[in-house]
Amino acid sequence: MKTAAWDFISAHAERFGIKRICRVLEVSRSGYYRWIAGAEARAARQADEDALVDEIREIFAEHRGNYGALRVHAELRGFGHTVNRKRVARLMRKHDIVGRHLRKKKRTTIPDRLAPPAPDLVRRDFTAADLDAKWCGDITYVQVGASSWLYLACVVDIRSRRVLGWSMAPHMRAELVIDALQAAVTARDGNVTGVIFHADRGSQGGFNWSSQHLDHRGVRWDDRQGGLRR
Repeated sequence: MKTAAWDFISAHAERFGIKRICRVLEVSRSGYYRWIAGAEARAARQADEDALVDEIREIFAEHRGNYGALRVHAELRGFGHTVNRKRVARLMRKHDIVGRHLRKKKRTTIPDRLAPPAPDLVRRDFTAADLDAKWCGDITYVQVGASSWLYLACVVDIRSRRVLGWSMAPHMRAELVIDALQAAVTARDGNVTGVIFHADRGSQGGFNWSSQHLDHRGVRWDDRQGGLRR
């Protein structure tokens, strides 16, 4: 309300006088003068906000509209901006910049209650001093078209964060993750003796395949509830 009053006073001050308009609108002249004094700072803040919105739009377009406020904020921080996540979310709402959301969710981890318990090798320590000391793997999904899905299995080296192996298929059967793990082993020329492999414990076959092939692969199996080791 006050901002509208100050704008009105500025627009008609020359014709009616500031004192008269302030009396009619029942606002203080001192408040109006303080508003005038802050005009330069407001213009600078608006210019800063406009530049930030431009960068948000660039990031949003670069990633084909898939990024929401969290990922856009992470990108901005990566570029050196010290911007608050809530501010990014507010600006995106204000300017109707909305990331895509999957209409459905797929469950990719179904715990196998019949699987035998195993020792915990990682112990929640997701760091590694060397390459091929610890790997981790998981399954995610990608919507294709209106109602179809593809499942993606990946194996990542915890030290380098490099994807060593991956596979994609329209199902979550054991072959999906067997192919990903085999690709990771091939990427290391088969030299994977002693590697700890960490993944969800799933009943669909999943990465549990490694527990059946330890003798000739040399991989030590670990899941988020425990693991199998050679």
